[in-house]
Amino acid sequence: MSAGDRHADAALATAGLDPADAAIGAVTIHGRGATAGSVLGLASEFERDDVAYVAPRAANRTWYPNPFTAPTESNQPHLDSALAAVERAIAHLTDAGIALENVLLLGFSQGACLASEYAARNARRYGGLALLSGGLIGQSVERERYGGDFAGTPAFLGCSDTDPHIPEERVHETTSVLADLGADVDERLYPGSVHGIFEDEIDAVNAIVDGLGE
Repeated sequence: MSAGDRHADAALATAGLDPADAAIGAVTIHGRGATAGSVLGLASEFERDDVAYVAPRAANRTWYPNPFTAPTESNQPHLDSALAAVERAIAHLTDAGIALENVLLLGFSQGACLASEYAARNARRYGGLALLSGGLIGQSVERERYGGDFAGTPAFLGCSDTDPHIPEERVHETTSVLADLGADVDERLYPGSVHGIFEDEIDAVNAIVDGLGE
């Protein structure tokens, strides 16, 4: 692993079906200090049992070193390496025959920031986006960095309105960019809540997953 490609050797943790046997896939991205196994624990919260789950592992449990609202350059080259790890995780599913429109991209905290950044830079018709306590990366949102067409991809953004790590305004800005790129966005803020995952969010993601493969 070179210093410029920190996550080049990021192995994939898996749960659920083998991708070759599944019509539906989910890429789940863990947060700072967490593990691929911890985010794969969400698989037990979802109601379908016909899904292949994959979770890339960040080197030293961190996708990029500085806050997601720091200047983008301060998180390089780690960020580009992390985005490439997400691309490889998606390819692991699609190369096995799962259509991209049946692939859910889900992240929590730093993983949600990474998922939103990847998706907005590569807007296509995904099965869905589930961004739990996160938003687009950078000191400010640079709209020219993003492009493509989500073509109606369902996207869920959930976050506490008092989250100590995620400014409420960045959630709104992320919603605006995703909607502008053609996503069908459901944004929900939870008043006075902690930095965490809420039952209402699980229900919302379940609704997206339930609609895949139809």
